[in-house]
Amino acid sequence: MPVQKKRSTQKKKRASPRKWSASVTTDSTHPPEGLFNKSAAIIARSLASKKVSPKGPGSGMRMLTFYINRAGHNLSASRKAELQKAKKLLSARIKRDKEKKVSNAR
Repeated sequence: MPVQKKRSTQKKKRASPRKWSASVTTDSTHPPEGLFNKSAAIIARSLASKKVSPKGPGSGMRMLTFYINRAGHNLSASRKAELQKAKKLLSARIKRDKEKKVSNAR
């Protein structure tokens, strides 16, 4: 009598052909075309501006983080390093703005 193989009771997960982040649209931020291919200083300055991020530099930081996470493994090491540098610059800008608000409130 031939031996039958046991079937696994677990279903294999299929890779979703679409990522949830592919369908994200927003009208709150307006980065210029090709912004993330520029230098860290230009990226940070642009994302902190009211024209690009009307809600402030915090919104720009979220956009930059989203871009880094979305691009993922497709970024070269040098490009990823430049984007991380832009995050540090933008973070310093946010911190500086918060300190200004605190000192002005006194």
